Amino acid sequence: MHPDIDRILIDEEQLDSIITDIAHQIDRDYAGEDKRLLLLCILKGSVVFMGELMKKLTVPVEIDFMKVSSYGAQTKSTGNINIILDLYRQDLHTCDILIVEDIIDSGKTLSYLVDYLNLKGAKSVKTVTLLDKPSRREVDFQPDYHGIEIPDFFVVGYGLDYAEKYRALPYVGILKPEIYTH
Repeated sequence: MHPDIDRILIDEEQLDSIITDIAHQIDRDYAGEDKRLLLLCILKGSVVFMGELMKKLTVPVEIDFMKVSSYGAQTKSTGNINIILDLYRQDLHTCDILIVEDIIDSGKTLSYLVDYLNLKGAKSVKTVTLLDKPSRREVDFQPDYHGIEIPDFFVVGYGLDYAEKYRALPYVGILKPEIYTH
């Protein structure tokens, strides 16, 4: 275990099982010839989750990326949603978009993105998150698919970071408070 981690919250085996369950749900819901599933990864934290999720799916998928920021300081959301890398597709009206997110806290970013992509003309927009912190929700938003609810800890690993560190950890761990409160 990394020395900056207080404890492992979700280990590799648990992550694999959670993602397998999510993939089965998505396969069930997106089976059919009238579906054109586009996994839309929200950079950077969701890359690991999306990579593992798409390997477990049996339905055909396309992938694309957006980069969105709502964080001013390293640990606090500003509430302002900034689209840094947008989705530009001529065929958006034929796409069933599944926004892939690593974690939902306030819900503001995903709520905004669902509305934004619907306004851009997507055929449908749903959301999937690996981690869900409903105790931090500031808007009425529920993901369509979620892996596991977690308590209000600052977590890193498996794509999640603090100051661009810890993304490559193969588990989700609780970061020691002294690392981010100095």
